[in-house]
Amino acid sequence: MRGGGSEATDRGRLPAALLLAAAMAAGAAGCTGSDAEMADNSVRLEVAPPHDSDDLRPDSPVTVRARNGTLENVTVTTKGDPVEGSLNADRTEWRATWTLQPDTRYAVMATALGRDGRTRTATSRFRTAKADQVVATTIEAPYDRETVGVGIPIVLRFDREIADRAAVERALEVRSAKPVEGAWHWFGNQTVVFRTRKHWPRHTDASFTAHLAGVRTSKGTWGGRNQTVRFRIGDEHITKASENTHEMVVRKNGRVVRRMPISMGKGGRLKYVTTNGEHLTMDKENPVVMDSSTVGCPPGCPDYYRQVVYSAVRISNSGEYVHSAPWSVGSQGNSNVSHGCVNASPADARWFYDFSYRGDPFKVTGTIRELEPENGWGYWQLDWDDWAKGSALKRSLKIGPEGTTPVPLT
Repeated sequence: MRGGGSEATDRGRLPAALLLAAAMAAGAAGCTGSDAEMADNSVRLEVAPPHDSDDLRPDSPVTVRARNGTLENVTVTTKGDPVEGSLNADRTEWRATWTLQPDTRYAVMATALGRDGRTRTATSRFRTAKADQVVATTIEAPYDRETVGVGIPIVLRFDREIADRAAVERALEVRSAKPVEGAWHWFGNQTVVFRTRKHWPRHTDASFTAHLAGVRTSKGTWGGRNQTVRFRIGDEHITKASENTHEMVVRKNGRVVRRMPISMGKGGRLKYVTTNGEHLTMDKENPVVMDSSTVGCPPGCPDYYRQVVYSAVRISNSGEYVHSAPWSVGSQGNSNVSHGCVNASPADARWFYDFSYRGDPFKVTGTIRELEPENGWGYWQLDWDDWAKGSALKRSLKIGPEGTTPVPLT
Protein backbone atom coordinates (compact mmCIF):
# COMPACT_ATOMS: atom_id res chain seq x y z
CA MET A 1 0.00 0.00 0.00
CA ARG A 2 1.08 3.55 -0.59
CA GLY A 3 2.31 5.52 2.42
CA GLY A 4 2.91 2.56 4.76
CA GLY A 5 4.53 0.64 1.96
CA SER A 6 3.72 -2.57 3.86
CA GLU A 7 1.22 -5.27 4.59
CA ALA A 8 0.35 -5.83 8.26
CA THR A 9 0.03 -9.39 9.58
CA ASP A 10 -0.64 -10.99 12.94
CA ARG A 11 0.06 -14.39 14.41
CA GLY A 12 -3.32 -15.60 13.15
CA ARG A 13 -2.29 -14.39 9.66
CA LEU A 14 -5.25 -11.98 9.52
CA PRO A 15 -4.71 -8.92 7.31
CA ALA A 16 -4.45 -5.55 9.08
CA ALA A 17 -3.17 -2.11 8.07
CA LEU A 18 -0.23 -0.32 9.58
CA LEU A 19 -0.16 3.18 10.93
CA LEU A 20 3.16 4.85 10.18
CA ALA A 21 4.41 8.30 11.20
CA ALA A 22 1.95 11.18 11.25
CA ALA A 23 3.82 12.63 8.31
CA MET A 24 2.86 9.52 6.28
CA ALA A 25 -0.82 9.56 7.23
CA ALA A 26 -1.98 11.45 4.14
CA GLY A 27 -0.80 8.62 1.87
CA ALA A 28 -1.80 5.68 4.07
CA ALA A 29 -4.65 3.25 3.36
CA GLY A 30 -7.53 2.87 5.79
CA CYS A 31 -7.19 0.71 8.92
CA THR A 32 -9.15 -2.37 9.90
CA GLY A 33 -10.56 -2.72 13.38
CA SER A 34 -11.99 -0.01 15.60
CA ASP A 35 -10.03 3.01 16.74
CA ALA A 36 -10.57 1.91 20.32
CA GLU A 37 -9.10 -1.51 19.60
CA MET A 38 -6.09 0.04 17.86
CA ALA A 39 -5.55 2.50 20.69
CA ASP A 40 -5.98 -0.05 23.46
CA ASN A 41 -4.38 -3.22 22.18
CA SER A 42 -2.60 -3.03 18.82
CA VAL A 43 0.93 -1.89 18.24
CA ARG A 44 1.47 1.13 16.01
CA LEU A 45 4.72 1.71 14.10
CA GLU A 46 6.03 5.17 13.31
CA VAL A 47 8.87 5.41 10.82
CA ALA A 48 10.90 8.50 10.00
CA PRO A 49 11.76 9.70 7.42
CA PRO A 50 8.33 9.11 5.83
CA HIS A 51 7.96 6.60 2.99
CA ASP A 52 9.02 7.86 -0.44
CA SER A 53 10.80 10.91 0.97
CA ASP A 54 13.31 12.31 -1.50
CA ASP A 55 16.24 14.74 -1.39
CA LEU A 56 16.60 14.42 2.39
CA ARG A 57 19.56 15.96 4.18
CA PRO A 58 22.08 13.19 4.86
CA ASP A 59 22.06 14.10 8.56
CA SER A 60 18.30 13.55 8.84
CA PRO A 61 17.51 11.27 11.82
CA VAL A 62 16.29 7.76 11.06
CA THR A 63 13.97 6.42 13.76
CA VAL A 64 11.40 3.68 14.24
CA ARG A 65 8.99 3.87 17.20
CA ALA A 66 6.51 1.33 18.56
CA ARG A 67 3.35 2.55 20.32
CA ASN A 68 1.49 0.03 22.50
CA GLY A 69 4.22 -2.59 22.05
CA THR A 70 7.91 -3.29 21.58
CA LEU A 71 10.19 -3.53 18.59
CA GLU A 72 11.28 -7.03 17.70
CA ASN A 73 13.50 -6.26 14.72
CA VAL A 74 14.61 -3.22 12.71
CA THR A 75 16.81 -3.29 9.63
CA VAL A 76 17.82 -0.29 7.55
CA THR A 77 19.89 -1.10 4.49
CA THR A 78 21.40 0.45 1.37
CA LYS A 79 22.43 -1.86 -1.47
CA GLY A 80 22.20 -4.71 1.00
CA ASP A 81 24.59 -3.14 3.52
CA PRO A 82 23.13 -2.59 7.01
CA VAL A 83 22.93 0.79 8.74
CA GLU A 84 24.13 0.69 12.34
CA GLY A 85 21.59 1.62 15.00
CA SER A 86 20.42 0.78 18.51
CA LEU A 87 17.28 0.19 20.55
CA ASN A 88 16.47 2.09 23.71
CA ALA A 89 16.17 0.24 27.01
CA ASP A 90 12.44 -0.52 26.78
CA ARG A 91 12.66 -1.49 23.09
CA THR A 92 10.19 1.16 21.96
CA GLU A 93 12.56 3.18 19.77
CA TRP A 94 15.34 2.37 17.31
CA ARG A 95 17.65 5.13 16.10
CA ALA A 96 20.42 5.12 13.49
CA THR A 97 23.80 5.75 15.08
CA TRP A 98 25.48 7.69 12.29
CA THR A 99 24.58 10.04 9.44
CA LEU A 100 23.68 8.75 5.97
CA GLN A 101 25.48 8.58 2.64
CA PRO A 102 24.57 11.45 0.29
CA ASP A 103 22.62 10.61 -2.88
CA THR A 104 21.69 7.13 -1.66
CA ARG A 105 18.49 5.05 -1.46
CA TYR A 106 17.59 3.35 1.82
CA ALA A 107 15.07 0.68 2.79
CA VAL A 108 13.52 0.17 6.23
CA MET A 109 11.83 -2.95 7.58
CA ALA A 110 10.54 -3.06 11.15
CA THR A 111 8.59 -5.64 13.14
CA ALA A 112 6.88 -4.96 16.47
CA LEU A 113 4.90 -7.02 19.01
CA GLY A 114 1.76 -5.47 20.46
CA ARG A 115 0.24 -5.88 23.86
CA ASP A 116 -2.49 -7.89 22.15
CA GLY A 117 0.12 -10.52 21.22
CA ARG A 118 0.02 -9.68 17.53
CA THR A 119 3.01 -8.67 15.41
CA ARG A 120 3.01 -6.00 12.78
CA THR A 121 5.56 -5.18 10.11
CA ALA A 122 6.24 -1.91 8.30
CA THR A 123 8.47 -1.12 5.35
CA SER A 124 9.60 2.24 4.04
CA ARG A 125 11.95 3.69 1.47
CA PHE A 126 13.63 7.08 1.14
CA ARG A 127 16.51 8.79 -0.60
CA THR A 128 19.11 11.34 0.52
CA ALA A 129 20.09 14.40 -1.48
CA LYS A 130 23.28 14.78 -3.48
CA ALA A 131 26.00 16.77 -1.69
CA ASP A 132 26.94 20.13 -3.21
CA GLN A 133 30.54 19.81 -2.03
CA VAL A 134 32.35 16.91 -0.41
CA VAL A 135 35.30 17.15 1.98
CA ALA A 136 38.13 14.67 1.35
CA THR A 137 39.98 13.06 4.25
CA THR A 138 43.35 11.37 4.68
CA ILE A 139 44.25 9.06 7.56
CA GLU A 140 47.95 9.78 8.01
CA ALA A 141 48.32 7.27 10.83
CA PRO A 142 47.92 4.45 11.41
CA TYR A 143 47.74 2.53 8.15
CA ASP A 144 45.25 -0.29 7.80
CA ARG A 145 46.61 -3.59 9.20
CA GLU A 146 49.76 -1.84 10.42
CA THR A 147 51.68 -2.94 13.52
CA VAL A 148 52.57 0.24 15.39
CA GLY A 149 54.29 1.57 18.49
CA VAL A 150 52.70 2.26 21.87
CA GLY A 151 52.72 6.03 21.28
CA ILE A 152 50.90 5.94 17.93
CA PRO A 153 48.44 8.79 17.32
CA ILE A 154 45.43 8.65 15.00
CA VAL A 155 45.96 11.55 12.58
CA LEU A 156 43.08 12.66 10.35
CA ARG A 157 43.55 15.48 7.84
CA PHE A 158 40.94 17.31 5.73
CA ASP A 159 41.36 19.00 2.36
CA ARG A 160 39.38 22.07 3.44
CA GLU A 161 38.54 23.89 6.66
CA ILE A 162 35.99 22.32 9.01
CA ALA A 163 33.45 24.76 10.45
CA ASP A 164 31.53 22.26 12.63
CA ARG A 165 34.35 20.48 14.40
CA ALA A 166 32.00 19.11 17.05
CA ALA A 167 29.87 17.32 14.43
CA VAL A 168 33.00 15.77 12.92
CA GLU A 169 34.33 14.69 16.30
CA ARG A 170 31.03 12.96 17.16
CA ALA A 171 31.44 10.85 14.03
CA LEU A 172 34.89 9.49 15.00
CA GLU A 173 34.93 6.08 16.68
CA VAL A 174 37.90 4.32 18.29
CA ARG A 175 37.82 0.79 19.70
CA SER A 176 40.47 -1.09 21.64
CA ALA A 177 40.65 -4.71 22.81
CA LYS A 178 42.24 -3.45 26.04
CA PRO A 179 40.71 -0.41 27.81
CA VAL A 180 42.39 2.97 27.30
CA GLU A 181 41.55 6.61 27.85
CA GLY A 182 42.14 9.09 25.08
CA ALA A 183 40.96 12.35 23.54
CA TRP A 184 40.79 14.19 20.23
CA HIS A 185 42.71 17.42 19.78
CA TRP A 186 42.28 19.90 16.92
CA PHE A 187 45.28 21.63 15.36
CA GLY A 188 43.61 24.40 13.37
CA ASN A 189 40.54 23.58 11.31
CA GLN A 190 41.97 20.87 9.05
CA THR A 191 43.70 18.38 11.35
CA VAL A 192 42.35 16.37 14.27
CA VAL A 193 44.49 13.93 16.26
CA PHE A 194 43.61 11.22 18.78
CA ARG A 195 46.10 10.42 21.52
CA THR A 196 45.84 8.13 24.51
CA ARG A 197 46.35 9.51 28.02
CA LYS A 198 49.12 6.98 28.64
CA HIS A 199 50.81 4.80 26.07
CA TRP A 200 48.72 2.09 24.45
CA PRO A 201 49.09 -1.33 26.12
CA ARG A 202 51.39 -3.48 24.04
CA HIS A 203 49.95 -6.34 21.98
CA THR A 204 46.54 -4.68 21.63
CA ASP A 205 44.19 -4.81 18.65
CA ALA A 206 42.43 -1.53 17.89
CA SER A 207 40.41 0.16 15.15
CA PHE A 208 39.37 3.61 14.04
CA THR A 209 36.31 4.46 11.93
CA ALA A 210 35.53 7.91 10.57
CA HIS A 211 31.74 7.83 10.08
CA LEU A 212 31.90 11.03 8.07
CA ALA A 213 29.53 10.26 5.20
CA GLY A 214 26.65 12.71 5.50
CA VAL A 215 28.19 14.83 8.27
CA ARG A 216 27.67 18.54 7.58
CA THR A 217 31.18 19.90 8.03
CA SER A 218 30.38 23.46 6.95
CA LYS A 219 27.72 25.29 4.95
CA GLY A 220 27.08 23.36 1.74
CA THR A 221 29.85 20.83 2.47
CA TRP A 222 29.42 17.24 3.63
CA GLY A 223 31.53 14.24 4.46
CA GLY A 224 31.49 11.95 1.43
CA ARG A 225 32.59 8.55 2.71
CA ASN A 226 33.35 6.45 5.74
CA GLN A 227 36.81 5.03 6.40
CA THR A 228 38.03 2.28 8.72
CA VAL A 229 41.55 1.21 9.69
CA ARG A 230 42.40 -1.73 11.91
CA PHE A 231 45.80 -1.80 13.55
CA ARG A 232 47.78 -3.64 16.21
CA ILE A 233 50.03 -2.26 18.93
CA GLY A 234 53.23 -4.28 18.84
CA ASP A 235 56.00 -4.64 21.41
CA GLU A 236 56.77 -1.64 23.60
CA HIS A 237 59.80 0.14 22.10
CA ILE A 238 61.13 3.06 24.16
CA THR A 239 64.27 4.93 23.10
CA LYS A 240 66.15 7.67 24.97
CA ALA A 241 68.89 9.70 23.31
CA SER A 242 71.07 11.96 25.47
CA GLU A 243 73.04 14.89 24.15
CA ASN A 244 75.07 14.92 27.38
CA THR A 245 76.21 11.26 27.27
CA HIS A 246 76.16 10.94 23.45
CA GLU A 247 74.38 7.61 23.86
CA MET A 248 71.08 6.17 22.66
CA VAL A 249 69.47 3.46 24.79
CA VAL A 250 66.74 1.26 23.29
CA ARG A 251 64.35 -0.79 25.41
CA LYS A 252 61.94 -3.50 24.33
CA ASN A 253 59.15 -4.34 26.77
CA GLY A 254 61.15 -2.71 29.56
CA ARG A 255 64.46 -4.45 28.86
CA VAL A 256 67.52 -2.75 27.37
CA VAL A 257 68.25 -4.39 24.01
CA ARG A 258 70.82 -1.97 22.51
CA ARG A 259 73.11 0.88 23.48
CA MET A 260 74.52 3.03 20.70
CA PRO A 261 77.10 5.80 20.63
CA ILE A 262 75.61 8.75 18.75
CA SER A 263 76.34 12.29 17.62
CA MET A 264 73.59 14.92 17.70
CA GLY A 265 73.15 18.54 16.53
CA LYS A 266 76.30 20.64 16.63
CA GLY A 267 74.49 23.88 17.52
CA GLY A 268 75.93 27.27 16.63
CA ARG A 269 72.55 28.06 15.09
CA LEU A 270 69.25 26.98 16.65
CA LYS A 271 68.21 24.98 13.60
CA TYR A 272 71.33 22.82 14.07
CA VAL A 273 70.27 21.83 17.61
CA THR A 274 68.40 18.52 17.92
CA THR A 275 64.94 19.17 19.35
CA ASN A 276 64.46 18.19 22.98
CA GLY A 277 61.49 16.21 24.28
CA GLU A 278 58.99 13.48 23.47
CA HIS A 279 59.23 12.48 19.81
CA LEU A 280 57.65 9.57 17.96
CA THR A 281 59.19 7.60 15.13
CA MET A 282 57.19 8.61 12.05
CA ASP A 283 58.50 7.01 8.86
CA LYS A 284 61.40 4.97 7.53
CA GLU A 285 63.30 5.80 4.33
CA ASN A 286 66.25 4.00 2.78
CA PRO A 287 67.79 6.04 1.28
CA VAL A 288 66.71 9.64 1.84
CA VAL A 289 68.25 12.82 0.42
CA MET A 290 69.20 15.34 3.12
CA ASP A 291 68.98 18.81 1.58
CA SER A 292 69.57 21.99 3.58
CA SER A 293 67.29 23.87 1.17
CA THR A 294 64.37 22.37 3.08
CA VAL A 295 65.46 24.19 6.26
CA GLY A 296 66.26 27.55 4.66
CA CYS A 297 69.81 27.09 3.42
CA PRO A 298 69.75 26.86 -0.41
CA PRO A 299 72.77 26.42 -2.73
CA GLY A 300 75.21 29.25 -2.13
CA CYS A 301 74.50 29.32 1.60
CA PRO A 302 77.77 28.82 3.58
CA ASP A 303 76.31 25.75 5.35
CA TYR A 304 74.62 24.26 2.27
CA TYR A 305 74.61 20.47 2.03
CA ARG A 306 72.90 17.78 -0.02
CA GLN A 307 73.68 14.22 0.94
CA VAL A 308 72.19 10.75 0.48
CA VAL A 309 71.88 8.84 3.76
CA TYR A 310 70.72 5.31 4.56
CA SER A 311 68.64 3.54 7.21
CA ALA A 312 66.83 6.77 8.10
CA VAL A 313 64.03 6.84 10.72
CA ARG A 314 62.24 10.19 10.85
CA ILE A 315 61.40 11.70 14.26
CA SER A 316 60.12 15.18 13.32
CA ASN A 317 59.10 17.37 10.40
CA SER A 318 62.06 19.73 10.82
CA GLY A 319 64.47 17.36 9.10
CA GLU A 320 65.47 15.17 12.06
CA TYR A 321 66.22 11.48 11.51
CA VAL A 322 68.12 8.72 13.19
CA HIS A 323 70.34 7.57 10.33
CA SER A 324 73.56 5.94 9.26
CA ALA A 325 76.51 8.37 9.33
CA PRO A 326 79.78 6.56 8.58
CA TRP A 327 81.56 9.93 8.24
CA SER A 328 80.96 10.80 11.92
CA VAL A 329 81.74 7.44 13.57
CA GLY A 330 84.82 8.99 15.21
CA SER A 331 82.62 11.63 16.89
CA GLN A 332 79.83 9.27 17.91
CA GLY A 333 79.91 8.75 21.65
CA ASN A 334 81.94 11.86 22.42
CA SER A 335 80.80 15.01 20.52
CA ASN A 336 77.97 16.53 18.49
CA VAL A 337 78.71 17.30 14.83
CA SER A 338 75.40 16.83 12.94
CA HIS A 339 73.00 19.41 11.53
CA GLY A 340 70.34 18.22 13.98
CA CYS A 341 69.95 14.53 13.14
CA VAL A 342 70.93 11.65 15.39
CA ASN A 343 74.01 10.08 13.75
CA ALA A 344 74.72 6.39 14.33
CA SER A 345 77.12 3.86 12.88
CA PRO A 346 75.94 1.96 9.77
CA ALA A 347 75.41 -1.24 11.79
CA ASP A 348 73.52 0.48 14.62
CA ALA A 349 71.41 2.56 12.23
CA ARG A 350 70.49 -0.53 10.18
CA TRP A 351 69.48 -2.39 13.35
CA PHE A 352 67.31 0.51 14.57
CA TYR A 353 65.72 0.88 11.13
CA ASP A 354 64.69 -2.78 11.11
CA PHE A 355 63.60 -2.66 14.77
CA SER A 356 61.32 0.40 14.71
CA TYR A 357 57.57 0.69 14.29
CA ARG A 358 55.87 3.95 13.43
CA GLY A 359 54.73 5.49 16.69
CA ASP A 360 57.57 4.30 18.94
CA PRO A 361 58.33 6.85 21.69
CA PHE A 362 61.74 8.49 21.20
CA LYS A 363 62.87 10.89 23.93
CA VAL A 364 65.71 13.37 23.42
CA THR A 365 67.28 14.97 26.51
CA GLY A 366 69.89 17.62 27.23
CA THR A 367 69.36 20.12 24.40
CA ILE A 368 68.21 23.76 24.48
CA ARG A 369 65.68 23.55 21.61
CA GLU A 370 62.26 22.22 22.62
CA LEU A 371 60.21 20.14 20.19
CA GLU A 372 56.97 21.90 19.18
CA PRO A 373 53.78 19.79 19.51
CA GLU A 374 53.01 20.31 15.81
CA ASN A 375 56.53 19.49 14.63
CA GLY A 376 55.82 16.07 13.19
CA TRP A 377 54.11 13.96 15.82
CA GLY A 378 55.27 15.95 18.85
CA TYR A 379 51.86 15.40 20.44
CA TRP A 380 53.24 13.93 23.68
CA GLN A 381 54.84 17.32 24.40
CA LEU A 382 51.43 18.49 25.65
CA ASP A 383 50.38 17.39 29.12
CA TRP A 384 47.07 15.54 29.36
CA ASP A 385 44.92 18.46 30.53
CA ASP A 386 46.10 20.69 27.69
CA TRP A 387 45.66 17.87 25.21
CA ALA A 388 42.07 17.09 26.25
CA LYS A 389 41.10 20.78 26.16
CA GLY A 390 41.77 20.67 22.42
CA SER A 391 38.65 18.54 21.94
CA ALA A 392 35.81 20.40 20.22
CA LEU A 393 33.43 18.58 22.60
CA LYS A 394 35.61 19.25 25.66
CA ARG A 395 35.73 15.62 26.70
CA SER A 396 37.96 12.59 26.97
CA LEU A 397 36.90 9.09 26.01
CA LYS A 398 36.96 5.76 27.81
CA ILE A 399 37.59 3.24 25.05
CA GLY A 400 37.13 -0.51 24.98
CA PRO A 401 36.12 -3.32 22.62
CA GLU A 402 32.50 -2.12 22.46
CA GLY A 403 33.29 1.48 21.63
CA THR A 404 33.57 4.74 23.56
CA THR A 405 32.10 6.38 26.65
CA PRO A 406 32.45 10.18 26.81
CA VAL A 407 33.93 11.69 29.98
CA PRO A 408 33.28 15.47 30.33
CA LEU A 409 36.27 17.55 31.38
CA THR A 410 36.12 19.03 34.86
